[in-house]
Amino acid sequence: MEKLIYFYPAAGQGHTERESLAAIRRRLQKPALAEHELGGCGALEVAGCAVPPFYYRYKAWKPARLQRVMEETLRRYGDGADVWLHPQIVRMLPEDAAARFRPRPETVRTLIGHLVDRYAPAAIGQCKEAAVLLGEPDEAGEQMRLTDSLLKPYMEKINRLTVFYQEEEENACREIIEEELDGYYYEYGLVAQVQAYTEAADGFRCGRNPCGGLILDYCAQYRYPKLTHSTGLVYVDTVSAADKQMRLTRTALAKQYVSPSKYLDTMVKNSYDRLVN
Repeated sequence: MEKLIYFYPAAGQGHTERESLAAIRRRLQKPALAEHELGGCGALEVAGCAVPPFYYRYKAWKPARLQRVMEETLRRYGDGADVWLHPQIVRMLPEDAAARFRPRPETVRTLIGHLVDRYAPAAIGQCKEAAVLLGEPDEAGEQMRLTDSLLKPYMEKINRLTVFYQEEEENACREIIEEELDGYYYEYGLVAQVQAYTEAADGFRCGRNPCGGLILDYCAQYRYPKLTHSTGLVYVDTVSAADKQMRLTRTALAKQYVSPSKYLDTMVKNSYDRLVN
């Protein structure tokens, strides 16, 4: 199995508050991050790595120092290991470190696939529908191919499929989408709806078409889909956007929002629960 290292903010597990919030207890001590196994996630074996908010006592991490410590942690797992960062850890690193700690595309696909396999049977089985919120136009083709592989096991149960996209002047994005969807009609008799986002002052929106069942959201920003509030609805945020999680977890849909980062956080919480119990 492939190894995935998840860096997340430490919750404070030391004997004193100062010990639990700092990476080192003595000034000349070499900093090291605590690691522990979290378990399997699809084809991935996940290890958690807690990052304290402070380097020494109550002195904040220097971004470059934290980057070095994290890179040393990764090297212990070898070149085959991949990485996933909690959004809070991203903000603690240098701005140019994002590319170094970006997970590989196949890792992202594995995590998203694991979420879909976990939640799609109940969501689609109950609601018989799915909606896809595509991101940037130049990524539409890749996202549609990923969607096809994710939904293929459940297509025979889907009666309604809506694909939202960002319109371009040359309309190339819609052509790519419709080309991918043609096979659904011939193979499953499903006529999918294709709808462009409406443009608003604060960005793009899905409009009034209702969305239920399984929602696959590839967008970096929230597109305000009209959710049906069905008990079977599951909202899969493939990009783990913090603002989307904040919006949806404050509503009645809190338990129906899932994302790779939220799932990894749940694995961390469960590991601590096992230690306590």
